[in-house]
This record gives sequence, C-alpha cells and structure tokens, in this order.
Amino acid sequence: MTKSCLALAVAGLLSSAITSTSAMANIDIEEARVPTAAQAMPEVVGRYQALVDSLEEQYKKQTDELLMTQMVARQGERLWQQAVRDVQSGGQDDRPLYWGRLAMKTLLKQQAPSFKLAPWQRDVNLSAVEKSSRGFSNISFSADTQIKILLTGFDPFFLDHNIDQSNPSGLAALALDGYQFSVNGKKAQIQTVMIPVRFADFDQGIIESLLTPYYRDNSLDMIITVSMGRDDFDLERFPGRNRSAASPDNLNVLTGGNKDKPIAPMFNGKTLNGPEFVEYSLPVTAMQSVHGDGAKWKVNDNHTVTTLARGEFEAMSLSELQGATSVEGSGGGYLSNEISYRAVLLQQQFNSKIPVGHIHTPRVKGFDAKTEANIVAQIKAMVIAGAKSL
Repeated sequence: MTKSCLALAVAGLLSSAITSTSAMANIDIEEARVPTAAQAMPEVVGRYQALVDSLEEQYKKQTDELLMTQMVARQGERLWQQAVRDVQSGGQDDRPLYWGRLAMKTLLKQQAPSFKLAPWQRDVNLSAVEKSSRGFSNISFSADTQIKILLTGFDPFFLDHNIDQSNPSGLAALALDGYQFSVNGKKAQIQTVMIPVRFADFDQGIIESLLTPYYRDNSLDMIITVSMGRDDFDLERFPGRNRSAASPDNLNVLTGGNKDKPIAPMFNGKTLNGPEFVEYSLPVTAMQSVHGDGAKWKVNDNHTVTTLARGEFEAMSLSELQGATSVEGSGGGYLSNEISYRAVLLQQQFNSKIPVGHIHTPRVKGFDAKTEANIVAQIKAMVIAGAKSL
C-alpha cells in the first residue's frame, strides 16, 4: 500500500468512528487529533496498528471483568515494550508510542466487550492502558543492580502548532529504558517512564504516586526528570511552585495563571503545599563535563528565576528566594518546571538523600532524527557521569 493510500485508510477509519454520535461524547481533544496526524504521517500513526487490532479482537470477546482489565493492561505494556525495542534497535522516534496509545484509548471508548460495561469499568480499562503503555508497570531493576536510576520523559506537545512534533525527552526515555552500564566497579541500570503533558494528571498526583515508594524505601540512587526546553541543555537549579505559562497542555487546558497572577497547582483536591522555590541535588559538576557523540551543546547550571517583586534574575542561593512569590522557576512556569518541583518537594518531605533534578534538552521543531539522536547520546553521557560521582 502506498503512503497516500495508507493515510486515507487510517484517517478515514478513525474519522468515521470519531464522528459517530456515541463516540463524540467520549473522545477527548488528544484523541480527536488522531485523524489529522494519520493524514500527515500515516507511517508514524499506523506503526502499531497491529497491536491496536489485537486489542480490539480480544476486547470484543471478553466476558470477565478482571480478565478484561488484565488483558488491556497487557496490551498497553506490549505497546511500551515494542516502542522501546524499536528505538533501541535504531528507530529514533518517540511519536508512534504516543499515537498508538491514543488509538488504543479511542478503541476502548468506541468498542465494548460482550457484556454491558459500566462507565467506571471503562475508566479502569483506560487507566490500565495509560499506565502500562507509559512504562509504569515495567519498572524492574536487575537483581544484581547496585546503582538504580529512574528517568522520566514527556509526550510530544504543542501538537496544534506542529502535528508531527517529537519530544527528545520521550525519545531518551525509550532509548535508555533498561540500559545497563558499569561505573566504579558497580553495575548500574536505568529504568524509565513517560509522563503525559496534562495538568489534570499532575493535579491528581501522578508524580507523587510514581515517586513516593522510592523515596519512602530509599530504593533508588538518582531520579532525573527530562523535558524539551531551550537552545542548550539546562540543569534547572531552582524549580518554582507556581504555574504561569500561557501555553496549553495537550488537552488545550491553560495553567489558569500568568506572569502577573501565578497560581499554585493542586494535589489531592487541595492547593499543593510547599515553599515557593526548592533546589535540585543532581551532581551538576559531573553532568556539565560531558558531551555526547556529535553533540556540541553546553550544559548550563541554570539559576534564572522570576518572582513577582523582582521579575527575572539570577538567584545565587535558595535563601535569596525566601519570602518571594514564584512566577517562574528555573524550569519556567509550565509542566517541565512542575515535575521538577514536585519531585524535589517530595524528596524533602521524605527527608530522602536521593539526588533529584531536571534536565531541559535543546528543542527541536517537528522531528529531527539526527539531532535527537545526538541529544539522547548527550543525556546518556550525562547520566553516566552523574552515576560515577555518586
């Protein structure tokens, strides 16, 4: 089948389903973009169609609620594992995982098993495929691992501007999942997960749910959150509490704040309680000392923050920020700053010594396989260098 024929087939199938009366009430904004994406890049969107078809075939036959949820979770995990294999065998593209997940969620909203499904049961299935296809159920370190590192990436975002947008942080998560290496005579391993670009998930505690067991048990040696950022690499020194960015999330939800009136995020139905700024604890000197193959980006220890009283400035210490109202942390006023803030805040609440912090990667427009491969190589080198210093 030619590329144009594939585009028409995939987009037509999805479009007809999405415009049906029963489906319209349930399809969200992310899922509604799938036909447009299928027209623009059919090979990317359709790469995991076989897994989607397999889910549909098994789902229609289900007669047992528990077995159905287990099957859905298993299919989501297969999607994650296939995306990891593809990237680690040279695929260099994070986007098929994102669009494959949305196709699976669309299917679960449009199809039904052989028994009447209650709305809460459908929600359980959607949650199962969400978490398993993001690697949440696949975090498992080898028994002989001595240095354990958790790294998070993000979905593509700003898709209404560039439907073909990739995210180097997501590619890094897929490329480094399960990666093993040796430092100072010790075996080290990286496990990764993919985080959604949605304010609601953060407000509902996705980061706290992920990290609490590790801080509680002190069972990791380093936590690194990664997102796409500016011109070079930035290690974000002082994450801020508040949201202020004008940009929407992937559901086109706005922060609700701005630079004149920043607002705090939520957690468990209440305003997230914490200081206006926190400070990361990554081994910055070691991580600044490396470059990946073919990469020439600087690694900045970014101290830039914005407060209501002073505007934007370089903060030299956390004490300098006492009493200020955060507008932007070093990572900005969007979810890349917030994931870092929540990760550091939780570390402090558990009085944990696990080094934690955020890497902003150089940004790419659309998809650039060569540039993103170089970005991933440099992230890998930074993580290894950080592990050597532990």
